[in-house]
Amino acid sequence: MFAGHFGVAAIVKAKAPEVPLWSLIVSSQLMDLVFLPLSLAGVEMIELIGDGGYGETIIHADYTHSLIGALLISLIAGLLAGLFWNRKSGIIIGSVAFSHWLLDLIVHRSDMPILPGNLGGFPLLGLGLWAVPTVSMAFEGLLIIAGSLLYFRYAINSAGSQRRGIGALMGSTMMLFLVFSLLSSMFS
Repeated sequence: MFAGHFGVAAIVKAKAPEVPLWSLIVSSQLMDLVFLPLSLAGVEMIELIGDGGYGETIIHADYTHSLIGALLISLIAGLLAGLFWNRKSGIIIGSVAFSHWLLDLIVHRSDMPILPGNLGGFPLLGLGLWAVPTVSMAFEGLLIIAGSLLYFRYAINSAGSQRRGIGALMGSTMMLFLVFSLLSSMFS
């Protein structure tokens, strides 16, 4: 699940136009953005299984992708957005950040701990939709289609009657971005 997170950002932008698009995109990937430096430091890692294709990974992200870690990252993002913009924007940003964990819960194999560092050794979470790539791709594709259509409609409507061409260009650009992100995640 990579592109699907961007699809959520586009859906939310269409419904909450007051929140900047860049902040929704960043918050939809915030857990992975925090994962990167921890991965480079060897604290968290990705293990390829099979031939390492779409969804053929086990993510050892015991801090960023733990339930409590995700809640903490989302809370911090929401509080910062609330301070920078307003309370409603903070709630939206925090919710989009946490949606990352919820979507990962659906697709990940059982590799997501409840507590950071898998403290307590509780069972790992993950419903494992990646084990059925066609269904996982269809699920992610639905998020991309919904994000594309809702954002396109938002872009046209927000541009006004005088600037519909610019709105169509904005909507088309988002559609291309979402489709490209989906294709790149499927074939990487």
